[in-house]
Amino acid sequence: MGLTGIEILKMLPKKNCGECKVPTCLAFAMKVAAGQEDIGNCPYVSDEVKEKVGEASAPPIRTITIGQEGAQFKCGGETCLFRHEKRFENPTGFAVLVSTDMDDADIDGRIERFKTLRYERVGLLLKADLIAIKDAGDKDAFIGLIKKVRAEAQDAPLILMSKDVGALKEGVEVAGKETKPLLYAATKDNLDEMASLSEETGCPVAVYGETIGEAAKLSEALQSKGVKDLMLDTGARTMREALEDQVVMRRASINHKYKPLGFPSITFPCEMTDDPLAEAMITSVLVCKYAGITVLSDLRGDVLFPLLLERLNIFTDPQRPMVVQEDIYPINGPDEKSPVLITCNFSLTYFIVSGEVEGSKVPSWLLIKDTEGLSVLTAWAAGKFSSDLIGSFVKKSGIEDKVSHRNLIIPGYLAGMKGELEDELPDWTITVGPREASHLPAFLRDWKAE
Repeated sequence: MGLTGIEILKMLPKKNCGECKVPTCLAFAMKVAAGQEDIGNCPYVSDEVKEKVGEASAPPIRTITIGQEGAQFKCGGETCLFRHEKRFENPTGFAVLVSTDMDDADIDGRIERFKTLRYERVGLLLKADLIAIKDAGDKDAFIGLIKKVRAEAQDAPLILMSKDVGALKEGVEVAGKETKPLLYAATKDNLDEMASLSEETGCPVAVYGETIGEAAKLSEALQSKGVKDLMLDTGARTMREALEDQVVMRRASINHKYKPLGFPSITFPCEMTDDPLAEAMITSVLVCKYAGITVLSDLRGDVLFPLLLERLNIFTDPQRPMVVQEDIYPINGPDEKSPVLITCNFSLTYFIVSGEVEGSKVPSWLLIKDTEGLSVLTAWAAGKFSSDLIGSFVKKSGIEDKVSHRNLIIPGYLAGMKGELEDELPDWTITVGPREASHLPAFLRDWKAE
């Protein structure tokens, strides 16, 4: 069980220095207990206290990091069974498999699709996360394939898969220890060797057991040898078995604090079916039910994109609306004479408005004001899209440096604030736009700066 704020306070120096950016040690301790601050942010706390508090406040499922600095993939760190209880922390990773028994064209295609199948949505870049490199029994080809992937997809976090511990060791050396690949897999036959390799390289290790019980025993054995960063493969190779194992693992770690299963999982839909659509369906189930990483046989846009959207929705905090970043968004290549529109940062509003503006073919500037994810009328009623806030945002946004005119188009439902906004922006002419976004194309085509 995690420590309370008062228990953490007793271990702090109680200087109330504010160097942690929190006014008092009590407030800082409460934030640490709530998971909102890291104990390491206190510059005066001892290493012993850091370790004690960190261990006590760690989530039931350990956070595992794969990849080098600046291009890391994180999984685990989960604290609940259902997203409405709190939220899911780290999205399920999608890995594409390349193997030494594939021909060069297949490998090149998978690497190319890994690099190019990328989609921007809600201001986020949606893409596959990792490349799994499998040794099919040829060590030299395995090392060569690692070199190829590193050369062509330099920032891709890697999963190195081989039954030969020596091949994995050489593979880490070729990839570079700083890349921190996931080493697959520790089994009952190579446990000591994999423990030594993990200690030597600092890389996380995946455990493979033929059953969930065997995976738990191997996990416990590796932890006793000092290996802390683990992922678990329970050997399930059907959708039903995989689903059941994922649920058992999550319940055991969350409800019963069972540490041998308190790690993220790695699953293999690519080994459960030869049908790409069936593989996608299995993956969709595992995204909802707790998989840390899913390894796919290949990447296809028509399959990957729906999975990315599902993952985005599942791993969005249900207590916070989906938003886009406050900013200036150029649409259709605008210039200094292009119209300037403003709306809120509720993602649905943004996509509807930006879509209609893009469809109009009229080059435009779209200002997105942070309204904490509220829609236009709701934000206005809550005082988060008022004339004074809009005026302040327009002045500091930098839009005045991008356009030669001073004409701002506001949503039609906010026609009543036109006069107030003109007082806030005396140099600007305020134009009331249409009430419905679908009317924007015709409106923009007729628009002329005053």
